[in-house]
Amino acid sequence: MAYAKGKYAQSISDRSGQAFPYREMVKEWNGSWVHISEFEAKHPQLDPKYHSADPQAIWNARAQRFQQPEIVNGVRADSGGRPVGVANLTLPGDFAYLSTGMQPENGSLQNRRRQLTSLINRVTVVIS
Repeated sequence: MAYAKGKYAQSISDRSGQAFPYREMVKEWNGSWVHISEFEAKHPQLDPKYHSADPQAIWNARAQRFQQPEIVNGVRADSGGRPVGVANLTLPGDFAYLSTGMQPENGSLQNRRRQLTSLINRVTVVIS
């Protein structure tokens, strides 16, 4: 079937309602028939990119083995024989904060209890 070229034809814009030459009309992404001066491209946010789901686990993952240190030659050591330090963090203990009201009972004693001295090879580390 043959169509006329529309050389002198006019068309009404769906956006403004004005008459424009038929050859200057275009169809928008939403189906509206508008003049090229009124054309608006589809906004990129209306076509979101596909994102696959995030991975949930590691392939061939294994649980971490945790063993309590044992006393080897008078020193606490792990299963490989490396010395480890163990802190007693049970409460109330050396790290508990004792107070009467807003003032600590004996602040200097409590600060001394919080001091850590450790010997790592030939380096001495003191944290207070």
